[in-house]
Amino acid sequence: MNMGDPGVFAQLAGLFAAAFGAATILPFQSEVVFVGLQLAGTVSLTSLIVVASIGNTLGAVVNYAMGRGIERFRHRRWFPANAAQMARAERWYARWGVWTLLLSWAPLGDAFTVIAGVLRTPVWLFLLLVTIAKTGRYIVLAWITAQAAG
Repeated sequence: MNMGDPGVFAQLAGLFAAAFGAATILPFQSEVVFVGLQLAGTVSLTSLIVVASIGNTLGAVVNYAMGRGIERFRHRRWFPANAAQMARAERWYARWGVWTLLLSWAPLGDAFTVIAGVLRTPVWLFLLLVTIAKTGRYIVLAWITAQAAG
């Protein structure tokens, strides 16, 4: 594999875009792209995992930022939660909710990343847990693909 090869670069860029989009509210599926590239064997597995993980984590950061941004409208009448509901959610999230970020790879995981922004999860903790979850998902996917292909 030659990283200077335009074909390899295009494949990794496509994977990055799919992984980034899949972590946002956009209807992308990065797993199909990842598995296809893994089976094609034109890009190293390490590169696939790193690029997909970075793209997927950065997509989650967009959700986090959206959560942080919408929170400023908390006192508007149309905001989906009142002050008492937000206080209860903040108490629950402070105790248990941050660990839901380990499920950020799952189908409803995007919502957890937005909520983390609304409830002001420290950025370092958000990045740590989301990176573990997203990278772990691609490692498991790579292993399952290798087992099925092997």
